Amino acid sequence: MRIKKNLTNKGKKRIYCGVAAILTAAALFCVPEYAAADELQLYAKAAVLMDADSGRVLYGKNAQEKLPMASTTKIMTCILALEYGNPDEIVEVSSYAASMPKVKLNVKSGENYYLRDLLYSLMLESHNDSAVVIAEAVGGSVEQFAAMMNQKARDIGCFDSYFITPNGLDAKVNDTGKVHSTTAADLAKIMAYCVTDSPEKEKFLEITRTQGYDFTDADGTRSFHCNNHNAFLGMMQEALSGKTGFTNNAGYCYVGAVESEGRVFTVALLACGWPNNRSYKWSDMKKLAVYGMERYQYRDIYEEQKFSDIPVRSGIAGKGGTPYEEAEVSVTLQAGEKSLPYLLCGDDRVEVKSRVEPVLDAPVAEGEQVGAVSYYLNGELIKSYAVCTDDAIEKRSFSWIFGYILKLAFFL
Repeated sequence: MRIKKNLTNKGKKRIYCGVAAILTAAALFCVPEYAAADELQLYAKAAVLMDADSGRVLYGKNAQEKLPMASTTKIMTCILALEYGNPDEIVEVSSYAASMPKVKLNVKSGENYYLRDLLYSLMLESHNDSAVVIAEAVGGSVEQFAAMMNQKARDIGCFDSYFITPNGLDAKVNDTGKVHSTTAADLAKIMAYCVTDSPEKEKFLEITRTQGYDFTDADGTRSFHCNNHNAFLGMMQEALSGKTGFTNNAGYCYVGAVESEGRVFTVALLACGWPNNRSYKWSDMKKLAVYGMERYQYRDIYEEQKFSDIPVRSGIAGKGGTPYEEAEVSVTLQAGEKSLPYLLCGDDRVEVKSRVEPVLDAPVAEGEQVGAVSYYLNGELIKSYAVCTDDAIEKRSFSWIFGYILKLAFFL
């Protein structure tokens, strides 16, 4: 870890000693290098390993290339239904929903189902007709639901994704030329949202981790059983969630999440082989999961800060101040809890830069920001804390000086 500071004059000797201690301790932060990123041989055309907590891409291969994503789309369909739908609602099947191609539940037009049951059909068996029933129930129509999907993508910072269908079937908007697509980076971020940030994350995990589910239609006339087709759940004990996908255009796709020692990683794989290479996605998923778990550990990079009082020009020095005294104001770092854990590997460089105004002009408000302490990881800003004043300082005005003189005259 390399620490860099820009400080006021006071207390530099103490800081220099502290930096030396930090540099010594930095050696302890290094973890063994198990594989360099360019040594990973992946089948996927595009792949991303992401720290779900920060959204940082830890490994990327064609991470920003827009590609079709097949049924991995359904993680967005599911999380929107959980956030905006009512699981206990009874929804009716339209003729359009019933017309979807395989893989399908084979629902029939006019039938009724509980929304919660269709979510298991969606995520365990990847039924295309269930996806459309859900979209029409939650969004009013497939088109309106697609608009919700695209808005949610933007809300969570995914600007290279475009959703047209709720099931991931290949689709194109003729008048714009846009196709149903995403990037590996966006898909990994959507999964990170589903398992760590969404208010419905626990329900999402419950559904996607269920091995088998039985239900009937709302009238109790037809019975169904769904098996979870996400084989990765049984391949690694750290497996948390995931969704498979395949179309002739997209090839095999997968998006998954693993959890180990408080760390959550998400992996997105696009165009990861075509028949008969169904197992390629499992190989890539395991390789990236192990790569992340072996290389990256949480380290607390927070550093205590001390600041000198700042001179305030033309300020009144306290309640009993005189025109001849220089006013000063104390400042405090607005950091909340004094801890900043971040997922790091041995190659990562952390810099802490401190900037505080050397002098202020009165008047100064209490709580006014006068500087910042910023944390940089490999040259990129990852966190910034404000440095704010503890008190208000009034300005020495003519009326205040005149009053001061009157007080002196009256006292004498």
